[in-house]
Amino acid sequence: MPYNTMEALSAQLIILATTKVGEKSLVAHTLSSDFGRRSFLLSVGRSTPSGLLQPLSIVDAEIVPNPRSELWRAHALSTSFPLTSLRTEAGKSAIVMFLSEVLFRAVREGTYEEGLYEWCRASILTLDSLEGDWANFHLVFLLELAAAMGFAATLADLAPFSEGCLAQMKALVQTPRAEALLLPMNGRERSAVASALLDYLSFHTESRINVRSLKVLGEILR
Repeated sequence: MPYNTMEALSAQLIILATTKVGEKSLVAHTLSSDFGRRSFLLSVGRSTPSGLLQPLSIVDAEIVPNPRSELWRAHALSTSFPLTSLRTEAGKSAIVMFLSEVLFRAVREGTYEEGLYEWCRASILTLDSLEGDWANFHLVFLLELAAAMGFAATLADLAPFSEGCLAQMKALVQTPRAEALLLPMNGRERSAVASALLDYLSFHTESRINVRSLKVLGEILR
């Protein structure tokens, strides 16, 4: 659907990352059901809530199309869901940083995957609601992300990327989601599985997904 007027459009966005562009502006890199993976220009000031633009925040916004520019403006942002535990629990915060970086690097600007936003939002809300046994959540997320992006993985698909962690990968693939969160793994094993899944995603997206926050996450989720 073409947008060729300056009339504001309502949208719900997942914030993946932000880039500062001057004293009072930044670019928000987002995912939404309306626009897919797209960046918007925002004006920010002292009155802008500090938590509004944190990674994986889900916000409501007004989008102003601009037929003369690909970088449209977003304003009137407000929080859709508070995501309390994601901001207060260190382990979950580390997972959030990892997942937001994965999405930022794996989903290309300007692309649209049917159902990706809805799945991603549901995953964020699920992580926020979990009270325990979420140390494997990022592994399940990576596996489901591959499926959401159109290349669901079997064990045979993952085997070439899983040297040293094939047993853990087999258990992850063959176990239902709720039970997969309970699979016993230490930090080293989780990091190995995450690296293998990132290699699988890199292969299918034809771009190296180098996620710097993985090392930090491995230290926290020992």
